[in-house]
Amino acid sequence: MCGICGIVHRDREHPVSPAAIQAMCDAIIHRGPDEEGQHIAGPAGLGMRRLAIIDLSSGQQPIFNEERSAAIVLNGEIYNHLELRRELEGRGHRFRTHADTEAILHAYEEWGEACPAHLNGMFAFAVWDEPRQRLFIARDRIGKKPLYYYCDAERLVFASEIKALLTLPEILREIDPRALDAYLTFEYIPAPMSIFKGIHKLPHAHWLSLDAAGLRIERYWRLRYQAAARTEAEFAEEFRELLRDATRIRLMSEVPLGAFLSGGLDSSAVVAMMSQTSTNGVKTYSIGFDNATYNELPFARAVARHFGTEHHEEIITPDAVALTGRIVRQLDEPLGDFSVFPTWMVSEMARKHVTVALSGDGGDELLGGYETYIAEQMARRYQRLPGWLRRGVIEPAVGLLPPTEKKKGFFNKSRRFIEGCRLPADLQHVRWMIFLQQAEKALLYRPGLREMLDGRDPYGFIRLAFAESGAVEPLDQQEYVDIVTYLVDDIMVKVDRMSMAVSLETRAPFLDYRVVEFCASLPPHLRLNGKRSKYILKQAMCGILPEEILNRRKEGFSIPIKRWMKEELRPMMLDYLSPQALEKTGFFAPAYVQRLIGEHLAGRENHSHRLWALLMFQMWHEHYMRP
Repeated sequence: MCGICGIVHRDREHPVSPAAIQAMCDAIIHRGPDEEGQHIAGPAGLGMRRLAIIDLSSGQQPIFNEERSAAIVLNGEIYNHLELRRELEGRGHRFRTHADTEAILHAYEEWGEACPAHLNGMFAFAVWDEPRQRLFIARDRIGKKPLYYYCDAERLVFASEIKALLTLPEILREIDPRALDAYLTFEYIPAPMSIFKGIHKLPHAHWLSLDAAGLRIERYWRLRYQAAARTEAEFAEEFRELLRDATRIRLMSEVPLGAFLSGGLDSSAVVAMMSQTSTNGVKTYSIGFDNATYNELPFARAVARHFGTEHHEEIITPDAVALTGRIVRQLDEPLGDFSVFPTWMVSEMARKHVTVALSGDGGDELLGGYETYIAEQMARRYQRLPGWLRRGVIEPAVGLLPPTEKKKGFFNKSRRFIEGCRLPADLQHVRWMIFLQQAEKALLYRPGLREMLDGRDPYGFIRLAFAESGAVEPLDQQEYVDIVTYLVDDIMVKVDRMSMAVSLETRAPFLDYRVVEFCASLPPHLRLNGKRSKYILKQAMCGILPEEILNRRKEGFSIPIKRWMKEELRPMMLDYLSPQALEKTGFFAPAYVQRLIGEHLAGRENHSHRLWALLMFQMWHEHYMRP
């Protein structure tokens, strides 16, 4: 795992400054504390910071081809590099190292733009092809590894994190109002946008090239949903074997390795597969809270005991104020997902013992694991009720229910359900993933921000994803949308930034593209069977996982943010969301924000999502936008 960066000038007589590449590398040293490498070739410069995992002795980057006419830097791991190596050697390529990075470079020489489709792994890599004066960049199918770029008439600049791009004085720090609106609506910023005008995310499953013909960006892989014809038992057996193999190849490492274990079904299934394939035993890492509603340690302990893992756990009582500041500094753009807290904390704990950790990320999106899928089913039935009953009786009654301190609970779920039902039905389950509606924006946004947005549809990228899914079944459509939006631009961003902040590599067996494609071949009822989510995974793990894990309901990886906003984070919130602070940034109406704060502190409403998103933006703005 590494961080990569580079500059390519369009004017071939304009050399890259080594000092500029050095500054970019220094900005991402946390991603690769072990080594640094650079390659300057006239108008092109590549840089990288390495976290050594494979081929510790000879895997230093950049890596070159036989003639040293092409160089590559890689962030990620290629799990099928040994098979690729054998095939490429058979085609006449000569290898100097045992590193997976070199296999990509020879694959590029052999297959050109088609090379990313030959890779099984998580990656963002860049090749400078000297004879063709060409930069070629690609990102993995699911977008597990990040890649940002800036391109103007003079140069293209790329990096694993925005903070490396911002070391260049010619890149202006100007906020994109569309990105800010998307962030406050969904708590993340969808590709290809970033919070900064002019800086873009390379979308997942895309490659980019820059040469004399100009800039090209193309997609090389697309997920398709089409149910296969097999029995339930055959599907379960195939899934189990595929997940076992996806886990096995992710144990490839020359450094200590473990697993995150929340006690949920997905992480437990990964630990189960590790216990069957690892020859060195399994180390597991779990965190809990003193609030029983949020504490899942008893389930994690049950799994650890069942498989005899070397188990480590901590009850977290963090300094929420100090940790919030650290998180904001690590994130290049605002992210409103509360679970950045536990993700950072479990990564920090695991890093004391291991350099690589496997996780259960992806299971919810692949197998109907979110309650939003069930909410959409319920909404279809709810809409059949008479309008007088819905609008005249149920909705006013639910509106009177007070929020509770519980993580979920009937009252909280009921209020959230009614809130989502008021949103456009064509958004399907995404209605329950929206945290700021248009009527609220009219009160929150100052006139200048509203004018810059010019009435643009904040849900446009969601509607586009539904349209491009090509699926007929509603569940297929919804899962596709979650995979190409929320999974890539929220979950993967959170996991990458929080783990790399402590120089920990994370690997997700569920996101092996073979597993992803297999799940897309399942009939919908084998993913979500009535209200039973992840049905086929439970069938595949039957007799392997303890019954209490197979039968428990999903809780989610979160924190008691409602209470934190009233207690530990209250002084920080009152400071950064004060009328004076809001006037400085100039985007939000102070009176409406004060109303949200008052209602939340009084316990009349739960505005934790809105207030946390605003707090994160205000703190981010102070850190990244100040002169």
